[in-house]
Amino acid sequence: MRFLIFVCGEGLGHTGRCISLANELISAGHDVTIGAYGYSKELIERSGLSVMEVPQELKLNGKNGSLDLRNSIMATAGAISIGNIKNVTDLVKKVNPHFVISDGYYLGILAAKRRGINRGMIVNQSSMEEFFKGKGPAVALAGSAVRMFYTWIYNNIDIIFVPDFKPPSTICGSNLSFPKGVEHKVEFTGPVLRKRFDEVVPKDDVKRPHVLCSIGGFGYRLQIFRMILKAAEMDLNINYTLIGGPDLDYGLLDNVPDNVDIKKLIPDPFPYYRSSDLVICTGGHGTLTESLSFGLPVISFPDQGHNEQENNARLLEKNGYGFFFTYSATPGELLDSIRQLIDDESFRSRTSELKEQAQVLDGPAYIRKRIEKYAFSCTKQ
Repeated sequence: MRFLIFVCGEGLGHTGRCISLANELISAGHDVTIGAYGYSKELIERSGLSVMEVPQELKLNGKNGSLDLRNSIMATAGAISIGNIKNVTDLVKKVNPHFVISDGYYLGILAAKRRGINRGMIVNQSSMEEFFKGKGPAVALAGSAVRMFYTWIYNNIDIIFVPDFKPPSTICGSNLSFPKGVEHKVEFTGPVLRKRFDEVVPKDDVKRPHVLCSIGGFGYRLQIFRMILKAAEMDLNINYTLIGGPDLDYGLLDNVPDNVDIKKLIPDPFPYYRSSDLVICTGGHGTLTESLSFGLPVISFPDQGHNEQENNARLLEKNGYGFFFTYSATPGELLDSIRQLIDDESFRSRTSELKEQAQVLDGPAYIRKRIEKYAFSCTKQ
């Protein structure tokens, strides 16, 4: 059978999930095409998968650690065009899939609906009201339009996958709120990981204790990088791998201590997960669930004003899986929390339970079986 997967390229969590699902489908003998753009497309190509370029649908702007929602809305609206819609529709027509699945990319759902193809979404955020709350009348008006659009989407798809741990451990739980009448479509799959814990060999050249810092390349997160470097300099016995992504100006990171290894890109972070004692990251759902699925406590620096990420970080701390940090933290406070997560076994005990849950649930296999069922029913019609 043929499957077409669309990926939102804003945040590598979407990309990692879709690589995992594509590999799962291919291993079961199916044909898979992925629609992606930008850095996401590059990573998928490096994974050896078939990928076609699609227009960027969402544009995020920010500065000084904060997401600028107003400018992001304007940039996103400005990118919408008849040509972009036609581009995606033509791809669906060319591939002619039995099932379309979208991870945060909505033009793919519209095109599949238009051609009468079964469709589903991978969702880790559906509650939009809080995201637009308290940000002025213009943003509130945009929020109303977005809410109407999301309601239409959820009423016009066959199945909604939440790629997370089952409640009450669901990291994105505070970000989920679906319109009435679609609850029966929602299924918790477990984290959708590119690699399972027992498939990964640890790196043998990493010194312990080791902190993996996966911050991403957005320039407005530069303050986090600098804070980590200062904390690292205060205790040279703790070692760090710092991943910045391709968009970071590495010339702005000076005085790098000897216990920090800076990487522009690590296509496969999982051997680092197996070799680390904790992770420092933003509040993105993908990195949080990957880290916890490998039994690692987390220090989360959500983007300021990014309600989804802040909600993820709050639940992380509430459940005792790590700490929620803001940009106002000091290097000393950061170092104290790093030491606590390394030394206090209670954190590792709680995250180890999540590691076992991720192994049992096997998110990619769960989604494959469910969409195979829909695709099979389509071929019989």
